[in-house]
Amino acid sequence: MEFVATCPKGFERLLADELRALRVPQVRPLKGQVSFGGELADAYRACLWSRLASRVLAVLARVDAHDSDALYAGVSSIAWEGQLAPGATFAVDAHGTNAQLRNTQFVALRVKDAVVDRIFAATGVRPVTDPARPGLTIDARLSGDHVTISIDLAGEPLFRRGYDSRAAEGVAPLRPDYAAALLAAGGWREAVRSGEPTLVALWPGQGSVLVEAASAALDRAPGLLRSRWGFAGWAGHDEPVWQALLHEAEARAASGEKNACSLVVCDDRPGAASACRQALRAAGIALEPTPCSAPEAADAARAAAGALVTCDLSWIGETALAREAAALSSVSALAGQGVVALARDASLDAALRTEPAAVDELIVGRDPATIRRYARRDDVEPPSCVDAAGERVPVLVAGSEQFARRLSKVARQRAKWARREDVTCYRVYDADLPDYAVAIELYEGSETPGRWLQISEYAPPRGVDLELAHRRLLDVLAIAPRVMDVAPGDVSVRVRTRSRGGSQYADEARAPERGRRDGRSSRRPGRVELPAGAHLVDEGGLTFEVNFDARHDCGIFLDHRETRGRIREMMKQTKGSKRFLNLFAYTGTATCYAADGGAKHTTTVDLSRPSLDWARRNMARNGFAGEEHEFVQADVLAWVSEQRHTKNRWDLIFCDVPTFSNSARMRKASFDVQRDHAELIIGVSRLLVRGGSAIFSCNLRTFRPDVEKLERAGVRLTDITDETIPEDFSRNRKIHHAYLVERA
Repeated sequence: MEFVATCPKGFERLLADELRALRVPQVRPLKGQVSFGGELADAYRACLWSRLASRVLAVLARVDAHDSDALYAGVSSIAWEGQLAPGATFAVDAHGTNAQLRNTQFVALRVKDAVVDRIFAATGVRPVTDPARPGLTIDARLSGDHVTISIDLAGEPLFRRGYDSRAAEGVAPLRPDYAAALLAAGGWREAVRSGEPTLVALWPGQGSVLVEAASAALDRAPGLLRSRWGFAGWAGHDEPVWQALLHEAEARAASGEKNACSLVVCDDRPGAASACRQALRAAGIALEPTPCSAPEAADAARAAAGALVTCDLSWIGETALAREAAALSSVSALAGQGVVALARDASLDAALRTEPAAVDELIVGRDPATIRRYARRDDVEPPSCVDAAGERVPVLVAGSEQFARRLSKVARQRAKWARREDVTCYRVYDADLPDYAVAIELYEGSETPGRWLQISEYAPPRGVDLELAHRRLLDVLAIAPRVMDVAPGDVSVRVRTRSRGGSQYADEARAPERGRRDGRSSRRPGRVELPAGAHLVDEGGLTFEVNFDARHDCGIFLDHRETRGRIREMMKQTKGSKRFLNLFAYTGTATCYAADGGAKHTTTVDLSRPSLDWARRNMARNGFAGEEHEFVQADVLAWVSEQRHTKNRWDLIFCDVPTFSNSARMRKASFDVQRDHAELIIGVSRLLVRGGSAIFSCNLRTFRPDVEKLERAGVRLTDITDETIPEDFSRNRKIHHAYLVERA
């Protein structure tokens, strides 16, 4: 018979070696699968013992599939009345397309129709389909003008072992077959044969690396925990052969219980230790892992001859760069040891200070990744370390010592300035060194103690080595928390790109998740809800909500600190109706300042509902609530145009526009500040009362106002940019442009 074992891309070589070790004949690795021949017992053995295969398919036929009719005719030629067991349900799983068959659901439907019609014509009984829990799954794989029709002997994917752990929400799981691939690439099979294998596992998923390693050492077949198999509804199933293999596996498992195996775990994520223990218990393995730190892991690897060190960094991506920096700093202690790692990039090479002996490319989720194997070496140089607040920190780039010195110096200077000016949230560093092009901002909590860093990377210029830039960023993330006395878990990272799509004001996918914590208003009795993950900070005697997880920006633009103060003073000097309008309002911080300056009526306008909810909370937390404070969800451009035809007018307007926006909810296709600013400013000027004024701001560095067009429309523009740039942004005076807008 002909069989196929499918697997994730990149597993083919490892799977072929595994099948050969299982004495499976005629093994041939292909793309995303490994074919083999032999008896049905060989396929059963692969189902029961393979840790790397996703499915095992018994090939029935390859038929013409150049169009729908050819597919139907070819599948109908197969004697399905001899394949489906009496009373069994079935389903069709289709893969691939061609020029005529461009939808896998349609392919599955045509195969199903051919099977049903063939069986009905032969037996007079119409078989029943059950996509959710079929007794037999027919696999149809389209390649070019032909389709391979097979029986899925596994049913559910083989990597569903039955011991899945979900004990720790903050710990990313690692699929068992990926854990097994990591072990196979590191030579765990050979280590097990040595008699007393030791595994040192750094970040072992939710315990899957430990379970896969222990079950191999204890000679337990990974399929023993499964209760359902895909051949249950197959008429060709050989139950005696299967039972013989099953009894053999059970006997081997019983005999293997006396085998030795040491598991050492290094994972400081909350809940990781309990998740590992739970996974081992769920798999029926009585071994207890030994927790340790990274230096202790290195000592354990040195002490045990032939120990295998595994490192799973696949859970780290752009959303966890701060964790990656901390992880690589820890891994540096293992330099010179034999290590096999699952990683998304080559940063680990720099941390271990050596090139990998072998690299297997694969896909984790939808992202490219690699399994990197590092040989044991005695000639690895000591790590490069820098001094950060009296602590020696391993770094990936030797030049990062200059960054550490610069950051320490400016941090001391900025802290003195902040204490003198009574500022608690400020920019510390702004690309002072061109090679370390990041902005670092410090936020200190108000009602509850806390310090948070937001680190924003500027997009590197073209021609810069992206891998080198990434390593420098990781060094920044390792150094900055220590210099600024901030816990690594309280560091937020923003990676900037040079794209024009979207806007900082675009709607979030959902509103921030609600939490149980409340923030008490500093202005009046009562409580205002504080969403989960949010914090409270002070600025100018007011309290604002910030959140470093909910969206791209944290809720307050620090470069507009002086602008907000100016708005408060202007409102204090305003006579008459004292009405304030905030356009593109974001979280309403400027509205709070205006209300604090005595505004009797405020209107806050933004297209984003979550932003307006945030603005309401900011206003209420500072004691500004009531009908006189209005919040409007609208397309600002269209709303300004509509208001020009009403009697509504305002004494002071703040308009801080996005550089570009193409939200689907805008009436116009897009907004470009350079292209569209004149029309907007003219519209804003028409909403001012006689003698009123507006502040127009944007952050396009190359912005140039169309003064002539504005003058022809009777609008006077005064550049006040220099007066609105705070001291902590003085290195980058193009952080924004600001103009006073008045009717001439």
